[in-house]
Amino acid sequence: MSIMIKHLLLASILFAAPAAAQDIDLASAQDRIVPESRVEMQLSFAPIVREVAPAVVNVFSRRVVNNQNRFANDPVFSRMFRSQPREQNSLGSGVIVDQSGVIVTNYHVVADATELRVVLADRREFEAEVLLTDEATDLAVLKIETDEPLPMLPFNMTDDPEVGDLVLAIGNPFGVGQTVTSGIVSALARTDVGQTDFASFIQTDAAINPGNSGGALVDMRGQLIGVNSMIFSRSGGSNGIGFAIPVEMVRRVVDTALSEGELIRPWLGARLQPVTGDIASSFGMVRPRGALVSEIYPRAAADDGGLRQGDIVLAVDGHEISNDAGARFRLAIRGAGEAARFTVLRGEDELELDVPVLPAPGATTPELLPVEGRNPLSGVRLVQLSPAFNETVGLDPFLDGVVVMNVQRRSVAARYGFRPGDRLISLMGQPIETLDDAASIASRFDGEREWPIVLDRRGQRYQPTLRLY
Repeated sequence: MSIMIKHLLLASILFAAPAAAQDIDLASAQDRIVPESRVEMQLSFAPIVREVAPAVVNVFSRRVVNNQNRFANDPVFSRMFRSQPREQNSLGSGVIVDQSGVIVTNYHVVADATELRVVLADRREFEAEVLLTDEATDLAVLKIETDEPLPMLPFNMTDDPEVGDLVLAIGNPFGVGQTVTSGIVSALARTDVGQTDFASFIQTDAAINPGNSGGALVDMRGQLIGVNSMIFSRSGGSNGIGFAIPVEMVRRVVDTALSEGELIRPWLGARLQPVTGDIASSFGMVRPRGALVSEIYPRAAADDGGLRQGDIVLAVDGHEISNDAGARFRLAIRGAGEAARFTVLRGEDELELDVPVLPAPGATTPELLPVEGRNPLSGVRLVQLSPAFNETVGLDPFLDGVVVMNVQRRSVAARYGFRPGDRLISLMGQPIETLDDAASIASRFDGEREWPIVLDRRGQRYQPTLRLY
């Protein structure tokens, strides 16, 4: 039997009987086939599209925004021309991942929406309920109520995509209606693009345009490998560089939404920096690879797992790591109570370490300490820094101590020029590491005339002596 006939028989099995094809692992790495003739190049994606397209939906959102006018900052005209709220409609896509009506889409598609409507491929419309939204991963999970099972896309959790794999992107670009584009996986583990905290995007040249957000990126088995999220473009249209959130992260968020659990923000507690040529040479490495552990936070996950400063992280769960973002992603797709296997180079030894999945220490909304009395800090509210709080407000997670959260107007502290974000280093010559330190010093020296203080403001250290009058 000729090679071409064999390929056509395989294609007929795959396209004509998708359910049976799932039992025959035609898409494993060793069976990927490069077309060898014009006839093979003319094989159609239509059978795959017929199977998967009904599981991709349109998501319409409505939100109320304030219409800012050009006089908003004018002290006189702003009273005459007040901003008027207006409704804003936007369009995105979504993927049905459970027959009961569970849909995954992008967070930015549904953010701040007052009304959500889902339109299926057969034009039926449903009001949608939000089960979970997560800005850090740019994912959201919706639910629609229906009396019958809906078509769905299965997660591909068995085969890792490879650069060069054929893929289809399905969504509703520009609101023109459901559209399918084809391409290949052009890169993997893109961690230096986007605004998400756990970025490890699949890059594809399948055309993705505005409105495709939340749509499906599927493989040649008709399984979901990613959720289309964004494009790289200077013109606003597709230039052949699109990015999708990998299915591992999608499944973690969906599982959390269905279990009504809390999505854990895992924190490694270690600073990782890419291994450059100079670093590799200093460690006696043949070539640059991995990420160097430059700092470890005490009693965090990295510390508990046995990582040390100076280690080079080569891989996490068998996936090569080159920077901090890659390690964060591999931790984020695991659940609470699990551990990630770190492959580490320590000296000349290659070690395997199990690092637990733990949240950042501290509270995301810690208690505030109001300062009163006769002292220069009277009128401020202080907050204790911690990795959890710092990540919430966008500060360096390793930064510790006490900072000014806000300053009351016309207070003593306001007159002395304290600002939100000022970090207190010492007061009256005594270090301030906790809120208790600040409260104790302010109380003990209450009424003193001169107050030497050291504070950090945006990386600049100031050491004035403040005098009470």
